[in-house]
Amino acid sequence: MKFFNSVILAISFVLAPAFMGLPSFCSSTAIAADAEQQSVPDYLQEISITIRAGSSEGSGVAFTRDGVTYVWTAAHVVSGLRSTRMVVDPKTGTPRTIVEFKDAKIIRTLREKGRTVGRTEIDAEVVRYSDADHGEDLALLRVRKTDFIKVSGKLYLDEKIPSLGTRLLHVGSLLGQQGSNSLTAGIMSQHGRLIGKTVYDQTTVSAFPGSSGGGVYLEDGRYVGMLVRGAGESFNLIVPARRMLSWAKRAGVLWTLDPKVKAPSAEEIKKIPIEDVGADFVSKGDKKSNKVISVEFPYMIRTIRSGITQPKVELLPRTKEK
Repeated sequence: MKFFNSVILAISFVLAPAFMGLPSFCSSTAIAADAEQQSVPDYLQEISITIRAGSSEGSGVAFTRDGVTYVWTAAHVVSGLRSTRMVVDPKTGTPRTIVEFKDAKIIRTLREKGRTVGRTEIDAEVVRYSDADHGEDLALLRVRKTDFIKVSGKLYLDEKIPSLGTRLLHVGSLLGQQGSNSLTAGIMSQHGRLIGKTVYDQTTVSAFPGSSGGGVYLEDGRYVGMLVRGAGESFNLIVPARRMLSWAKRAGVLWTLDPKVKAPSAEEIKKIPIEDVGADFVSKGDKKSNKVISVEFPYMIRTIRSGITQPKVELLPRTKEK
């Protein structure tokens, strides 16, 4: 019996450290899982920026190729930068209209140990633009400084549309710069909302003025669309990734979204027209569809600043049906 007790005691001494270490092991595993989960929000913070375009503020997402940072945002965020002027061809005497854009300001908030420690502001030119009323409400900017953001957004390239109920994340500058890089969550609540002939998907991610142009993502961090319009805090519409891909292909900027597509040279990019032109870009909008937008989805979710007043939402003018 004494021998048996001695054996049991010896086994206990051998196994005790292992069992004592078990809680520590489980705790480490949990911490590792938490760290992995935290990496997606951290990554989304890195690629999300605030855009200031005159008196307008909105959101954007960075896609980086070969050290150059491109920012996708909503066209209505930067529409105030657009101007036109008439010129006369000296050879033919034919007048023509030239479209020009001022630079937007890209603002990146810097944080350390849980607090804001500053911000970086840099200029960005408008490379491609499709207006909100008759086009796709999409704009592509190019940051003038190289290596500004080293990481890149990853567009959802699968053909299958994320199913209803899929959990989503949104990062946007809610209320402009004062709410920069706010993270909200929701679900995919409907597919294929049609306004005129333009397709949107509907989500429940919380969005406020300043969210326009901000990315909506799967939980793994892949970008599934751009938030552009709303009819309530958790009733909003996104430009789905499939529509962004279609327009980017027609507009000659698919390389910013799909890393498998070869990027053009800087000189080739300069030759790309800023606005939609030609037979491939027939206007989708009409008066009737614009009325539907203004009544049912009144919010272009950007902020408008006037002097030092608080930011406010811009409402589209409400038109009456005749």
